[in-house]
Amino acid sequence: MTDKTILRALRGETQPVPPVWLMRQAGRYLPEYRATRAKAGDFLTLCYTPDLAAEVTLQPIRRFGFDAAILFADILLIGQALGAKLWFAEGEGPRMSTITDAAGVAALRPVEAIHETLAPVYETVRILSRELPRETTLIGFAGAPWTVATYMIAGRGKDDQAGAHAFKAADRAAFTALIDHIAAATVEYLSAQIEAGAEVVKLFDSWAGSLKGQDFTDFALAPTARIIAALKARHPGIPVIAFPREAGQGYVGFARATGADCIAVDNSVSADWAAEHLQPDGCVQGNLDPRHMVTGGPDLVAEAKRIVRAFSGGPHIFNLGHGITPDADPENVHRLLEAIRG
Repeated sequence: MTDKTILRALRGETQPVPPVWLMRQAGRYLPEYRATRAKAGDFLTLCYTPDLAAEVTLQPIRRFGFDAAILFADILLIGQALGAKLWFAEGEGPRMSTITDAAGVAALRPVEAIHETLAPVYETVRILSRELPRETTLIGFAGAPWTVATYMIAGRGKDDQAGAHAFKAADRAAFTALIDHIAAATVEYLSAQIEAGAEVVKLFDSWAGSLKGQDFTDFALAPTARIIAALKARHPGIPVIAFPREAGQGYVGFARATGADCIAVDNSVSADWAAEHLQPDGCVQGNLDPRHMVTGGPDLVAEAKRIVRAFSGGPHIFNLGHGITPDADPENVHRLLEAIRG
């Protein structure tokens, strides 16, 4: 059995000090990331250049000694691999060509074609598998089908995800076909990451909170369950973290229903609530408000310790409720780790 703290938590072990990593821990708040990003020239080149992608993945491990490294990539690479055009507008985030009807879904590339585009990502995983410290867990990831679909339909991230909801209402069969196609590709993508050396995989459903009722079941929960079942059939024992962000009450029972080994929660729910309602089903990851990484001070320390106490009765991986922001102070990461580890 491994002694890696993240893997112990994912097996359901309660530990006196929770393992910790941060979403977007490799990123614009670090000067060394900005230097490597400048060397790459643009964001997609950084994602698709294995030596550079591995370097930015390793930077926060060297600086902070997190318990896990998460592969540096982007959730939309799979959409690009399926044939959508993808580019990044400086200061505005990702942009994609749009799919708005059944013909657009039918024109997507077949699932087995994705590896041609995504091969550099797998090489990054192989490099990291060799170069990470022995005690550091390597996490691979993908965007969940609903979230990837929202970008492929709207061409950009929007809080209301109106485009995806409109497509779903206009042609539910075509929309379902899109979700199914992305889900099948996601199984192949994550499976290839696991074969390259990822020890854990995570599904980011960043826009899950905009799905309600049966739509949440059909397009957030069910595809996640299918992906996890397929991965565990191919790779028995591989742990999966699910993050249906802003799911609210939808978090309850999500891990049990999908087969996820851990449910990651955002900071719109309290740690006390998550400990009561989610931890009985297994590991919970979360959930410090990322703004504390900007403001720091006594509030950061107090809130971190409060979260650790709230989750102390069960398996817990400490993380933020969403990604660390570019204006975060790296010194606050040191303060956070001191507060957690003592």
